[in-house]
Amino acid sequence: MYKQIVEFFKGKNIAIIGFGREGKSTYKFIRNYLSDEVITILDGNTKLFENNEFLKDDKNLKVVLGDNYLDDLNDFDVIMKSPGVKLGNKCDNVKDKITSQHALAFKYFKNQIIGITGTKGKSTTTSLIYKVLKDQGIDTYLLGNIGVPIFDYISSVKEDSMMAIECSAYQTEYIKDAPHISIILNLFEEHLDYFENPEAYFLSKLNMFKYQDSSDYALYSSKNKTLYTYINKLPIKSNLIDIDSDMVIKNDMVCFNGKELYDVNSKRLLIGNNQLEDILFVLRVGLLLDIDTNKMINSINTFTPLEHRLEYVGTFGKVKYYNDSIATIPDATINCIETLKDVDTIIFGGMDRGIDYTPLIEFFNKSKIENFICLKDTGYKIGKLIKRGNIYYASDLKDAVSYAKKVTKKICVMSPAAPSYNEYKNFEEKGKLYKEYVRSEEVN
Repeated sequence: MYKQIVEFFKGKNIAIIGFGREGKSTYKFIRNYLSDEVITILDGNTKLFENNEFLKDDKNLKVVLGDNYLDDLNDFDVIMKSPGVKLGNKCDNVKDKITSQHALAFKYFKNQIIGITGTKGKSTTTSLIYKVLKDQGIDTYLLGNIGVPIFDYISSVKEDSMMAIECSAYQTEYIKDAPHISIILNLFEEHLDYFENPEAYFLSKLNMFKYQDSSDYALYSSKNKTLYTYINKLPIKSNLIDIDSDMVIKNDMVCFNGKELYDVNSKRLLIGNNQLEDILFVLRVGLLLDIDTNKMINSINTFTPLEHRLEYVGTFGKVKYYNDSIATIPDATINCIETLKDVDTIIFGGMDRGIDYTPLIEFFNKSKIENFICLKDTGYKIGKLIKRGNIYYASDLKDAVSYAKKVTKKICVMSPAAPSYNEYKNFEEKGKLYKEYVRSEEVN
């Protein structure tokens, strides 16, 4: 089936924009099947060849590197865009040529794909759907923004295989097709350093519904007011399913069509209200696919939470420590505090993307948190507006953990409410360092 994608590239003058993980995956896929097509790599990194020696042996390879690498996009038949590369007005005349791994997978494999997007909860929901399907004996692949490029495994996908694909806003920006089952979990302001405004970001994610047809399914939550507003004003052809009216919780039981399906008090490893909503989406997907319900429930209850998501680090000196470095927006941090309940110390702050922190400040000012440990850059700004508790301004994460060990009595959590790129490679690096410092006896 992957041969349709190979045919798409055949005879084309191909550009790959960005040579990170997905760019490399795209290059290797094309070269594995097409040795004669000219591929041009466009990247701002002038030292590209230093870490990619294998490229030097490709006689049909061209490269354009440096500050002006996007100047000649009109020269190409196909432009494979990697996630996160901002094109802006550079692409105004070539939008029809822009595609991606996600876009091509949706075009040629849509009926085998469950696509999941949203501001928060994507990775957990995608991974949980993957586990549910695998436990049913279905040949399933976990791909996309979760960290595995689609083209790494697309040639292994059979006619009866399924793909659970996580989709970021970067990966849905230029799609023209959408999965048979698309999920938008929620919409909150984020990535305003990339998108021109919140609406541009929201509309990128809503492409997951926009490009479906009448035989497809669009799952969403009307509890998220922003998402609900857009759903009601956009022309959507697919079958809309609002899980909050479709999956009714009555007497602590999730019910579908009047039939009890899942006990919300079941002993499970996923905790918190947001995680329960993720479970509702998974249950509804299972019903659409008509899979074994008992097996599905067992899969849900035995699912191990992903790292950096309300992750229990350990108990040290009678204090419980949690790592929630994935929380890069205020709503995620608020959910974290509400879930853990007895948090008396929070470490927060990170890269300033220009989003509104008023709801978080109001929440902090009404909370019972005793110690607010602020990190640059947003933490320093927010700290000045907190009217209660003890405010500490840490020079770095190690310093923050040192403060926490001195003042915390019950629970300390790191939940940044902002991205980590101002000081770290990503939220994973920040989370791993936090755990290292918590477990270190040297940090006092």
